[in-house]
Amino acid sequence: MGKTSLHVLKGLDLEVKEGEFIAIMGASGSGKSTLLNILGLLDIHDDGSYYLNDQLIENLNEKKAAVLRNRFLGFIFQSFNLISYKNALENVALPLYYQGMKRSERNKKALFYLEKVGLKDRAYHLPNELSGGEKQRVAVARAIVSNPKVILADEPTGALDSKTSEGVMKLLRQINEEGMTLIVITHEEDIANMSDRIIRLKDGIIVSDKKVIKRKIKK
Repeated sequence: MGKTSLHVLKGLDLEVKEGEFIAIMGASGSGKSTLLNILGLLDIHDDGSYYLNDQLIENLNEKKAAVLRNRFLGFIFQSFNLISYKNALENVALPLYYQGMKRSERNKKALFYLEKVGLKDRAYHLPNELSGGEKQRVAVARAIVSNPKVILADEPTGALDSKTSEGVMKLLRQINEEGMTLIVITHEEDIANMSDRIIRLKDGIIVSDKKVIKRKIKK
């Protein structure tokens, strides 16, 4: 800001392996969103090195960044970010449009993924005709329709009630078990505990990086 530099992240050393399911936690201002934006090629890091799929990320213009995002990354947002005048099918098919896929092919694939998230019967409904949980499931389908290597989810359950949140997280777990890498930002402990690894940030540094202990329930 002007001549003032604000160091949001302060020398993170982080490796995410293919197929991991990671939760990132921290108070407001800890650097969670900045980290996610860097991972998602929405912001550029000032120092250090970032590798995505073993490719060094540097000197990217917006066009190159958009190509890499479309090939490797899927995004899920707290506010869903659905296009209000497009129905569920059209929203899910949008990433495929930017890949140059023919309409018939992308609609067929979009319908397949809507069925995968349990919303095939809502394919032609507009966002304002869907519940919050349904909107988020449409957003999940949109994120995975292009078969990205990594899903980045920023507070994906923040606007949902607890029961709907659990359903969305179970869906994300299922996607992860099929081989997709998931990185979820959340401030909710119960949501973070549904991941395999919790990374905690404070004032721009990693203060904790631990695997989640899954407790077995006795019958």
